[in-house]
Amino acid sequence: MKIFLLILCMFSISYAKVYYAKVEPFELREISSKVSGLVVYADENFIGKRLTAKPYIQMDFEIDQKDLKSTKEKLTYVKSVLEINEAILVNLDESLGKKRENYKKVEPLKFKSVVEKDKEFYDLIASENLYLSTRKEIQNLKIQISDLKFREAQLERSISDKNLVAENFILYEMLVKPGQVVGIATPLAKVADDSKALLTIYLDESDVLNAKKSAIYIDGEKTSYQISRLLNIADSKNISKYMAQIVIGTPKLFSKLVKVELKNE
Repeated sequence: MKIFLLILCMFSISYAKVYYAKVEPFELREISSKVSGLVVYADENFIGKRLTAKPYIQMDFEIDQKDLKSTKEKLTYVKSVLEINEAILVNLDESLGKKRENYKKVEPLKFKSVVEKDKEFYDLIASENLYLSTRKEIQNLKIQISDLKFREAQLERSISDKNLVAENFILYEMLVKPGQVVGIATPLAKVADDSKALLTIYLDESDVLNAKKSAIYIDGEKTSYQISRLLNIADSKNISKYMAQIVIGTPKLFSKLVKVELKNE
C-alpha cells in the first residue's frame, strides 16, 4: 500500500498538462503607408528573403526631392541676408549712439536756431526708426528660417516614408504593386522578425498559478525556457483559458506544430 501511494505521489508530481502551439516569428508587422503617393517599385522577389538597407518599396518622391533642394537653397539665401542685416544693425547701433550724443550737445545751445535743432531731432528719430526697422526685419528673417527648417524636415521625412526599409527583417508578404496609388494607412507589406520565435498556449486555470515556476518540455525534451508572458485574465475567444507565451530560439522551420508540456519538478 505504501509503495502504491509513493508511486501515485511520484506520478502526480511529474504529471504534466500537454498543450500544442504553432512556432511563430517573434514579431509579424503589417506596414502601412504614412503618406499618399504612387508606388514605383515593389519587388515580390524579395518575399521570403532577408531585407537589407536597400528600400523594398518605393513611392514617387521626385517632386519632394526638387522641393527639398529649393528649400535648402532658400534657407542658404535667407541665412546670408540675416547675416548682412545683423552687420547693418551693429553699424546702425554705433551711428545711433553718436547721433544721440550730438543731439544732447546741440539741444541746449542758444546760438542754434529752432530749425537747426529740429533738423537734428528729426535725423535722430529717422535713425532710430531705421534701427528698429532693421531689428524687425531680422526677427522676420529668423521666423522665415524657422519655417524653412520645418519645411526641410517635413520633406526629408516624406522622402524617407516613401522609401521603405526594414533591415534584417524577412519580407513575409507584399500587399501592393508598382503603379498603384496608395493613401495614408494603406497596408503595403508584412515583415517578420525571425531572430527569435514565439509559442502561444492557452492554459487551464489549474496551470496558471505555477506556470512561471514550471519546467517546459518541447516535443518531449526538457528546455531552459520559461513562460515569458502570462495573462491572468481569461481569453475572450478561448473561454476559461489563459494566454501564455514562450520566447524560444530561432527554429529551422516556422509555423510547425510543437507539443508543449509544463511540469512541476
